[in-house]
Amino acid sequence: MQFGHRVRELRQGRNLTQRALAEKLGVSFTYISKVENENLHFADYPSEKFIHKLADELNADEDELLLLAEKVPEQIRKRIQERPDVFKAVAALDDKAMDQLLKQIARKRVRTS
Repeated sequence: MQFGHRVRELRQGRNLTQRALAEKLGVSFTYISKVENENLHFADYPSEKFIHKLADELNADEDELLLLAEKVPEQIRKRIQERPDVFKAVAALDDKAMDQLLKQIARKRVRTS
């Protein structure tokens, strides 16, 4: 899913018009339209600060929106910096191996809960 499509979906789910959302965020409704239609120039792309406000206003998962906007959430960025070896190893896995790893992590979480 693309960032703009997700923003539209979330906005509509909250029964907000583009104008209403724009007013709450302090931007023009045309900016919201450009975001939703993936019609932004590089310099116009939403900042992390804007995405944080957007997530709050739409009661959305900020990390999901950041990732869809191709930005790395701060918590993940810190862990990558702390353990680049782990992230390099995970990035090298194929999808099947990643699925197995996720299952192992989920089982471990269940046992420790």
